[in-house]
Amino acid sequence: MIRRIVIVGGGSAGWLTAGLIAAAQQGTPLEITLIESPDVPAIGVGEGTWPSMRDTLRRIGVSETEFFRQCDASFKQGSRFNGWVDGSADDVYFHPFVMPQGWGEVDLPRNWQQQHPDIPFADLVSYQPHLCVQGRAPKQAVTPEFAAVANYGYHLDAGKFGLFLREHCTRKLGVRYLADHVLAINSAPDGDIASLQTQRNGTVEGDLFIDCTGMQSLLLGKHYQVPLISQQHVLFNDRALAIQIPYASADAPVAAQTSSTAQSAGWIWDIGLPTRRGVGHVYASAYSNDDQAEAALREYIRATGGPADAGAVRQIKYQPGYRARFWQRNCVAIGLSSGFIEPLEASALALVEMGATMVADELPASRAAMDIVAARYNETFSYRWERVIDFLKLHYVLSQRRDTPYWRDQQSSVPQRLQDLLTLWQHRAPSRNDFPRIEEVFPTASYQYILYGMGYRSQFRPAPAQEAAMADGYFREAASLTRRMLGALPDMRSLLEHIRQHGLQNI
Repeated sequence: MIRRIVIVGGGSAGWLTAGLIAAAQQGTPLEITLIESPDVPAIGVGEGTWPSMRDTLRRIGVSETEFFRQCDASFKQGSRFNGWVDGSADDVYFHPFVMPQGWGEVDLPRNWQQQHPDIPFADLVSYQPHLCVQGRAPKQAVTPEFAAVANYGYHLDAGKFGLFLREHCTRKLGVRYLADHVLAINSAPDGDIASLQTQRNGTVEGDLFIDCTGMQSLLLGKHYQVPLISQQHVLFNDRALAIQIPYASADAPVAAQTSSTAQSAGWIWDIGLPTRRGVGHVYASAYSNDDQAEAALREYIRATGGPADAGAVRQIKYQPGYRARFWQRNCVAIGLSSGFIEPLEASALALVEMGATMVADELPASRAAMDIVAARYNETFSYRWERVIDFLKLHYVLSQRRDTPYWRDQQSSVPQRLQDLLTLWQHRAPSRNDFPRIEEVFPTASYQYILYGMGYRSQFRPAPAQEAAMADGYFREAASLTRRMLGALPDMRSLLEHIRQHGLQNI
């Protein structure tokens, strides 16, 4: 029987995995041990989440109020893209978390393009871009914990988040925590991992080992030699510079979305927390050297109201790709140990949630069942990584920018599966038939937001009059909701301050 799970590595990935499995197995004799090196700092730049994180935190029994207070968290309502289409001053579009009004009832893109082509697609079909522009929060002070008026995820301090989860998992969920170094991996005769040799706690035995050791991939990559399949020929970025900067004033507005601003050889993220901004430049070393990238980052900081002397930046080097397998014998990798592409659209923590949830839900009862679960897991996550790559590449391949080799070369090396979809989308909008799985990584609406936000135009057949009238009704409904939401929702900083002082209601 599978009775002992050993997780190697902490941070957001390790502690989310521990929490989800422990919460799902409460009341069983399962023992979960997490070993975290006290000398390995978390990368600490995974500061954006999807709305799925609300369900994850609720599932493990976290208080949303305490999460906001202890993790310096704020609300995220989607992404804003600046300069991705052609680089002009008014080149802005949104990928909101709210589904389009009338989604699934009518062909919204066709009727948008035929009736209101001069209005940005997301602005016409959703109220959420308008909330972001006006800096409004996605709920009211009286809205209960985890409930939403407008769909939302979070921005958070990744370092504080890992510590918050560690405290919760050890105190509330019974996870055993060892601050220790793994010195050796001991194999069983059949090739399974039998135990880990640690510096302070000796031999730690287990039935299932979960690799959350980050990019070093200590168990899956180094021990089992499962190779990383590089995706640098598709998505070129392999460096990031990160820095935390203060607001110009204590009452400065807090952004309601992640901003992604295109640069000559990459893009800059900008995330607003209650007490600071997290800013970073993701770039391709084949198209920009480190000094050029840092100069671009510092210029962006100055142009957006940051200090002229912002301090030192931290560089992160990575190889974009994912493992050939994610579950090998009795070892499964979750988080950066399984792969990383780039932070665009914040898929890293979402893949952690998906991986940990699948392990928790499908936890094999015996070693005999483990190989069956492993095969399903590997197939599922190979598919999911391919979908992440397709979706991220969509942002680049649709760009009309030709001002640098980086942007010109984005038109090459398009995965065939994405090229096939673009051929279909020449004459129709992305539909649920393109993504048939019940649990897709990105919903079809997200593809529509990016496709038409990036200026793509499909050669639609004319819409029947009845359909055009229905669509126009949904467009008016979105506009009406926009007016109501703007009149009822507080600004971001006001709600965050209310949470800090008074908290949110429990249901």
